[in-house]
Amino acid sequence: MNYADRNRAYWRRNLAICVFGSFTTLVSLSMLLPFLPLYVQQLGVTNQADVVQWSGVAFGATFFGTAMTAPLWGRLADRYGRKPMLVRAAIGMAVVMSLIGLARDVTELVALRLIAGLIGGYASAAIVMIGTQVPREKAGWALGVLSTGALSGNLVGPLVGGFLPQLVGIRGTFFVGGTMIAVAAIITILCVREDFDRTTDGSRRDKQTSTDGDSSRWPVVAALLVTAMMVLLANMSIEPIITVYIGYLGVALDEQAWIAGVVMAGSALGSILTAARLGALADRIGGWNVIIGCLVLTGIVMVPQAYVTQWWQLAVLRGVMGMTLAGLLPAIAKLLRQSVPEHSTGKVLGYLQSAQFAGQVIGPLIGGQIGAHVGLHHVFLVTGALLVLCAVINAWVKGRFNAMPVLQASVGR
Repeated sequence: MNYADRNRAYWRRNLAICVFGSFTTLVSLSMLLPFLPLYVQQLGVTNQADVVQWSGVAFGATFFGTAMTAPLWGRLADRYGRKPMLVRAAIGMAVVMSLIGLARDVTELVALRLIAGLIGGYASAAIVMIGTQVPREKAGWALGVLSTGALSGNLVGPLVGGFLPQLVGIRGTFFVGGTMIAVAAIITILCVREDFDRTTDGSRRDKQTSTDGDSSRWPVVAALLVTAMMVLLANMSIEPIITVYIGYLGVALDEQAWIAGVVMAGSALGSILTAARLGALADRIGGWNVIIGCLVLTGIVMVPQAYVTQWWQLAVLRGVMGMTLAGLLPAIAKLLRQSVPEHSTGKVLGYLQSAQFAGQVIGPLIGGQIGAHVGLHHVFLVTGALLVLCAVINAWVKGRFNAMPVLQASVGR
């Protein structure tokens, strides 16, 4: 009996816990968005262009770290089990999040954010666990539900970040976040169940790794990983500097933080409404159709965001964009799982996390540089064009490499 069959009785319970843990950790990570430029200023950076660029670097550092280590954690999950990776991520993030509240300058802020990414990644570990335990025919729905938990955290986080600093101060907010993640760590340790045999699962995976390659699959896998990167790039290209954009729209300084939180929450709210539904749709009509359609729609929705005149218009458009983005990651994870052998699932889903977090690194950097040197409006236009180009690439890969026979063959393994 393989790993998925042995854990079939646990995956629903583990899904519920992973949804809670992903929600909690993402609240803690995203709640700094509304006040990140303010914290950068508090740490001694005064020039506006420097604030924009340092905000992008500080925000992207966590995701750069996660992109570097996600494949390693995926391999270790294949070898030693998925639960240890969840526990490691939660404990590490709880400690580092609290230390960020003690940063003395912007360099320490960036360094601690980088460390958080290197040793953290609870949501990534959760995707690996659920992606390897859930039955294949329910993979789209389950990963959509898990995505909803993470997206809910991204929704609540900026809202919390909009008012919590007024109650406990900016530094105190990080201590609150660290405590929240610690709670998730305790629940994960006590409640997550996993039947993992290191002797059979770990050693067999090691032996089979050298024989799991199929050169005909690499264009499909590569296209899916690039698409995953683009999903996060599209969402994050403007968010680290959105407070500056809100100010450009004429919002008073003392209202910028909470309004930025509302605008940021718009995309997460839209995604919550459609993530599970689009994941189930991918189970019915195929992941490729969902991916291509969502990319085109998201690219179109990016354009009017460059020409808004009121902050509420931006919030509404971000909500619509969240609805179209939501179907992408569950469909991508589903197709990747079906495109590789069972014993390589954790490793490949680790690469998926690297691709996503690479997008979260590149997005803020692109947004920061274009926003500082060309203009904030162009961030939306460039991102929209990249999404449409990505849709064209996916359509070409789907037709050229005829992915469905590969998927069917792997399902029959």
